[in-house]
Amino acid sequence: MMAIEEITRFGVSMDTRLLAQFDELIKSKNYSNRSEAIRDLIRDYIVENQWQDEDVETVGTITLVYNHEVRELSDKLVDIQHSFHRNIISTMHVHLDAHNCLEVMVVKGTAAKIRAVADRLISTKGVKHGKLTMTTTGQNL
Repeated sequence: MMAIEEITRFGVSMDTRLLAQFDELIKSKNYSNRSEAIRDLIRDYIVENQWQDEDVETVGTITLVYNHEVRELSDKLVDIQHSFHRNIISTMHVHLDAHNCLEVMVVKGTAAKIRAVADRLISTKGVKHGKLTMTTTGQNL
């Protein structure tokens, strides 16, 4: 049985031009109304701030682009992943072309631990680009 959520209505005052820009943006993103767009913005802000607490259990993805022909790079990346095997719960490896690879790792753990994993992988010599995308387990939303 699903819990019934209580809804609270509130008003927001803002500049007409800002509201017009917001309306255009939510229309282009296919939101059906302002309320849903504002709820998503608030959720995103809450999730972003959860990552400030280093001990909060959270999830994210680490994305890497690298040339697999760089000497010993693939081995180094695998070694790092094995040293954080408790935090890396899934990986996907894609061959972008004859030389470049894309690797996406789903990670789980405290914000501090996930940042440590991402920093180690992204800063590895030979990685062309890396990005940590932070999200939430959804339990506090």
